[in-house]
Amino acid sequence: FGEAAEVAEGVLWLRLPLPMALDHVNVFALDDGDGWTLIDTGIGTKRGREVMEAALAGPLAGKPVRRVLVTHHHPDHIGLAGWFMAQGAELLTTRTAYLMARMLALDVQDRPVDEAMAFYRSAGASAQVLKKRAEERPFNFADVIAPLPLGFTRIGHGETLTISGRRWDVRVGHGHAPEHATLWSRDDDLILGGDQLLPSISPNLGVYPTEPEADPVADWLAACRGFQPLARETHYVLPGHKLPFYGLPTRLEQLIENHVSALDRLEAALATPAVAGETFLPIFKRPIRTAEYGLALVEAFAHCQHLWKTGRVSRSQRADGAFVYAQL
Repeated sequence: FGEAAEVAEGVLWLRLPLPMALDHVNVFALDDGDGWTLIDTGIGTKRGREVMEAALAGPLAGKPVRRVLVTHHHPDHIGLAGWFMAQGAELLTTRTAYLMARMLALDVQDRPVDEAMAFYRSAGASAQVLKKRAEERPFNFADVIAPLPLGFTRIGHGETLTISGRRWDVRVGHGHAPEHATLWSRDDDLILGGDQLLPSISPNLGVYPTEPEADPVADWLAACRGFQPLARETHYVLPGHKLPFYGLPTRLEQLIENHVSALDRLEAALATPAVAGETFLPIFKRPIRTAEYGLALVEAFAHCQHLWKTGRVSRSQRADGAFVYAQL
């Protein structure tokens, strides 16, 4: 943390700490001569700011950050964007990413609202989990991102940006986050993949109370398949987490297969009707610990909902509000 490695000409790779099991996020600094363009920012915690300040004074050589390009709205990627903007940086991101982050940052809750509790009941959260959630302050974006100013610069699918002497095509994916930007260099084989293109883990595909009827699994599969004709073995992908990697065509196949096989296992398991909160084992093939429960629940709900929306299982609702899924 606080150090940098040059992974391509004019491109530095930094890691910032995260207060969770996935303990880091990658930030890439692209040299624009008189300053830097950062791809993602890390989370907006005191520790995150300290590490970024050390990087700015050290490997970034005291040059200012002129632009911050955020791949998607999650707080480990947009967390320090507002902090950089307060120092004069321009924020570039997709419209949906900006609006989602700003909306969630303004929606500060001391206790979960009724709609959120109804959503978690519909997902089949256990009585113990529901009681605990009702009594505690929920996760708030405002706790871990710097305040976002009113304005930003929109980027969109099909645009071409010039950063660090390279022309980058903006290609948008979905599933993990709506309107997630990836950047594909026209001048060499670099790709800035964010969380859309990860090497050894699959990003969370969750349904949330803000869009309870969403189908992020369908969005994810469509995005991965849309990238397949563009992917080359020579592409060097700089991801939002873990290590830079080659072999994008194979990795896209793996990212698709990971969810296709999980859906098949889930459909087979639903020979015994179940709520989403009872389907962790067929989906993830391992027990889920307490710390992982929240992300596992919204992803299990997403997979159950996808099977239902694609006509592979039925859905009914119990008296307590939980959706029960079953083989047809």
